[in-house]
Amino acid sequence: MWRVRRELAVSKILGALGCAGLAVFWYVNGDVRGVILAVPAALLVGAMGLRDVLVPVRLSVSEDGITVIHGFAGRRHVPWTDVRDVKVDVRRRYGLRSEMLEIDTGDHLHLFSAHELGASPTEVAAVLRRRGT
Repeated sequence: MWRVRRELAVSKILGALGCAGLAVFWYVNGDVRGVILAVPAALLVGAMGLRDVLVPVRLSVSEDGITVIHGFAGRRHVPWTDVRDVKVDVRRRYGLRSEMLEIDTGDHLHLFSAHELGASPTEVAAVLRRRGT
């Protein structure tokens, strides 16, 4: 079971509060354009932070398969026999390296970032490959 790091959830919630504060500031000063930008940003970042708090586990492993969670309530159990491939997509861009865990179940491709897992996708893929065999 891998969890979203608590620091990431807290930073998203603080970011949402900051955007809400900017919206109030701009509203008081009569800047409608600033309010139009800050309110959706506060709602979006706040929803992402709330999701991290309410659903911190995006991927869990058991003896009979994996359970993947998408959104707030999209829970799906996948037996090991349905897991076709587990791989890590590594990209380099602007001097940064990013990894995405890809779990292919035939009818779905489940993608998880290091932020969603709270661990390196390479390490998680190694665990999944050991458990799946």
